[in-house]
Amino acid sequence: MSSTEAAVLIDDSQRAERAKRSRRATFIKWLRKVHGWVGLWGAALGLLFGVTGFVLNHRMEPLRISPGAPQVSSMQLPVPDPAPETPREMAKWLKSQPDLKLPQRMGRVQKEPEHKVAWGDRETVQPEHWQMMFTAPHETVAVEYWVGNDVVTLKRTDNSLMATITNLHKGVGMSVGWVLFIDTFAGALILLSLTGVLLWTELNKRKTIGALLLIGSIVVGVCVGLG
Repeated sequence: MSSTEAAVLIDDSQRAERAKRSRRATFIKWLRKVHGWVGLWGAALGLLFGVTGFVLNHRMEPLRISPGAPQVSSMQLPVPDPAPETPREMAKWLKSQPDLKLPQRMGRVQKEPEHKVAWGDRETVQPEHWQMMFTAPHETVAVEYWVGNDVVTLKRTDNSLMATITNLHKGVGMSVGWVLFIDTFAGALILLSLTGVLLWTELNKRKTIGALLLIGSIVVGVCVGLG
């Protein structure tokens, strides 16, 4: 091989190496932008969860932060004729009453069947008993109904601001939209972790292998711990 041909091969190799470095630099630059914008979104939601998490962390003694006393009110409402036959029908009827303004999300529903109970030296039959809960971050409405009664009892609890913030953190009474909204925060954390690792390695083979070994060991450790 002549010196001219060797020089051409070296020049081609250098150009290929420069092109490779340019592509890597462009990718890393784009990755930094993605990491920055996702980090901004994660920081905004992280602030919300940081505040609510702080409140949750201080819900017990000795450093308890009082959430404030809830406001409680109750009422009895005449049931329609004929009365609903199931708790679900009762819930549907209650939601249809515009004056009640119940939270849209219904929580637990309990149905205690009719059964015999002792009363002193006598035995009697206790009617079927329904209990249901409508929840929202700022309020809870508990419903109680004894089958055969002509009224249903509703007990509304208005939460304080601190309790409302706590419920937001826990997702109590929230809609599907809120759940999906919080999923974006979880996705942002995952994406930040991945882009952070890639930015640290800068696509360097040795660093990438080291990062994979570290992450793999953590995953194995968690799996062993759960096992």
